[in-house]
Amino acid sequence: MKSTGIIRRVDELGRVVIPIEIRNQFNIVEKDPIEIYVDGSSIVLKKFEPNCIFCGNTKKLLPYNNKLICSKCAKKIGDLKSE
Repeated sequence: MKSTGIIRRVDELGRVVIPIEIRNQFNIVEKDPIEIYVDGSSIVLKKFEPNCIFCGNTKKLLPYNNKLICSKCAKKIGDLKSE
């Protein structure tokens, strides 16, 4: 990971402000969902992108039973033969 040299304090409600330069760089706007996860001893913030429940792809997603499936996985499922 690359250090930005920007330091922010956590406020009394546990919030941290993401600097405008970083929000612009990643096209993060007000009300965008942000994914928070831990990687070893690091806390990682990532702009949330919906993805395929099978392969994790974020392109060409199709809704199916309130889940998202990419077109490649949908084709593979369509190619399955029942015995």
